[in-house]
Amino acid sequence: MLTVPISSYLLVALILFCVGLYGALTKRNAVIVLLSIELMLNAVNINLVAFAKLGLHPAITGQIFSLFTMTVAAAEVALGIAILIALYRNRDTVNVDEMNSMKR
Repeated sequence: MLTVPISSYLLVALILFCVGLYGALTKRNAVIVLLSIELMLNAVNINLVAFAKLGLHPAITGQIFSLFTMTVAAAEVALGIAILIALYRNRDTVNVDEMNSMKR
C-alpha cells in the first residue's frame, strides 16, 4: 500500500496557513478575516492528524486534539458572526479598520 509522505501533508498545511495568514493580515472585511483564521486552524488540524498518523509514535491523540480544535473553531465562528452582526447594526459596515468601539 502506498502512503503519502509526511512532508506532503506539511507542505499543504504550510501553504494553507500562509494563505490564511495573508488574508488575516491584509484584508479589511471582517468576514474574510474570520475565514482566514479558519484556514489557519484547518492547517493546524492537518498537522495534528498527519503527526498522529505518521509521526514517530503513531497514536490517536492528534486526531482527538484535532476534534477539540474543530469544536473551538465552530464556537469561534458562531461568536464572531454574532459580534459582526452587532457591529454591522451599529456601524453599517464590516470593515475592520472602522471598528474601534461598539459605540457610534
